[in-house]
Amino acid sequence: MIVVMRPGAERAEIDAVCSLIRAEGLEAFLSEGQERTIIGVVGIDIDRVAHIGSMPGVEQAIRVTSPHKLASLEHQRDRTRITIGGTPIGAGSPLVVMAGPCSVESREQLFDTARLVRREGAHLLRGGAYKPRTSPYAFQGLGEAALQLLAEAREETGMPIVTEMTDASQLELFERYVDLIQIGSRNMHNFTLLRAAGQGRIPVLLKRGFGATIDEWLMAAEYVLSAGNSNVILCERGIRTFERATRNTLDLSAVPVLREMTHLPIVVDPSHGTGRRSLVGPMAVGAAAVGADGLLIEVHPDPPHARSDGDQSLSFPEFGGLMDDLRRLEYLRRRGQPEPAPAQLPAAVGSMRERIDEIDERLVRLIEERSRLALSIATAKGAGNHGHDVVRERELLRRARGGAGPMAADEVEMILAAVLRASRAMQRRHALGAAGALSTLP
Repeated sequence: MIVVMRPGAERAEIDAVCSLIRAEGLEAFLSEGQERTIIGVVGIDIDRVAHIGSMPGVEQAIRVTSPHKLASLEHQRDRTRITIGGTPIGAGSPLVVMAGPCSVESREQLFDTARLVRREGAHLLRGGAYKPRTSPYAFQGLGEAALQLLAEAREETGMPIVTEMTDASQLELFERYVDLIQIGSRNMHNFTLLRAAGQGRIPVLLKRGFGATIDEWLMAAEYVLSAGNSNVILCERGIRTFERATRNTLDLSAVPVLREMTHLPIVVDPSHGTGRRSLVGPMAVGAAAVGADGLLIEVHPDPPHARSDGDQSLSFPEFGGLMDDLRRLEYLRRRGQPEPAPAQLPAAVGSMRERIDEIDERLVRLIEERSRLALSIATAKGAGNHGHDVVRERELLRRARGGAGPMAADEVEMILAAVLRASRAMQRRHALGAAGALSTLP
C-alpha cells in the first residue's frame, strides 16, 4: 500500500500515520519529496490498515499491485539517485564508470590500474577481494588483505571502491572498508545475505542471477529494500542461454524494461556479459545508448596473465579508447543540458590549450582545402575513373611513419588513414550525385 499525504501535511500527521502502521505489525517506509510525503506500507494482511485513508493529512491510500512493492514505480514515481563517496548515480546523473581488476592480485597491479582508470575518467574503483569461483582450485581472492589495499588505493586516488560480499558474516568488515557492496550473480537468491546487506548502511549493487527473470531480480532487490536499505543499484551482467559464442547473453533490453518498472538506478557489466575482450567496448557503448546509469568494467595491466577473467579484461590502452567513445556518447546523450564549469587551469596550461585550438582550426581549414582539391581531381579524371591513387597514398603513409614527433608511427598513420577514408567517401558521394543528375537528363 502507498499512503500519499496531502501537500503541506504536518509532521504530527505523518508521525501518526507511521505509528498506526507500525502498531499493526507492518513496516512504514518514508519518502519525503519537496511537495508531499509518501509512505510505503509493507507486510502481511495490509487490509488491517485499510481505514488509513481517512486519517488527518492523508490524501489517498493506494493498493500496490506489483509484487516488488518498494522497488516499483507505484511506490516511487521519481527516479532514485544514490551518492557513493560523493559520486551520484541515477536520476539523470552523468554516466558512472566503475573500473578495475576482476581480482586484487598485488599492490602493484591494483595501484597501477587504479591510477590509470582514474586518469582516464573512471569514477569508482572495482576489485575483487573474495572471489566465489566455479572451481575450488581457482584463485579465491586475497580476502581482507585485498580490502586494505583497496582502501589505500581509495586514499591515493579519491575513488570510492566497490567489491563483492559473499557471506553475511562479512558485513562488519565491509562497513569498515567499502563504499558500495556488490552482491554477485551466484548470490542473488542468497536471502540471508540480501537481508544482511539490507540491514547495513552501505549502498548495494545487486547483480542479476544468470538464470533469473527480471521479476525474480526485482524481488531479490525487495529483500534488501524491505530490510531498511533504500540504496540499491541493479546490475545487468548477462544471462545463461543456449548461445556459446559468448560467456553469457547480455540482455541490454533489460535496461529500458526496468525503466518502465522501477525507480532504482541500473548498471550494466559488459565484461561478464560477454566474456570476450573484443566485445566489451561495443556492448558498453550500447548499454550507455539504451539508458544505463553506469558501467562495470574489468581492467588489468596484463590481461593474458590475469589470475581471473583475463579474457574479458581490457588492457590499459583499450580502456582509454573505450572512455573516449563513452565521452563522445555522453556528450550526445546530454546535449542541451547545462555543461559543468570547466576546471581552473594554470596560466601556462591555458595558453597551451589556446595554441592547440588555433592549430585545430588550421587543421580543419587544411582538410577542407584538401577535400576540394581531391574532388577537383576526381572530377577532372571523369566518371569512368575512381580517382584513387593507391601508390601515392602508400607513399604518404610511409613518409608519415618516419616522423620524429611524440606520436608513435601507427598513431600518425591512424590519423592520415582516417583523412584518406573520409576523402574517398566524399568522392564517392559526389560521383553518385553527379551520376544521378545525368540519369535524369532527357
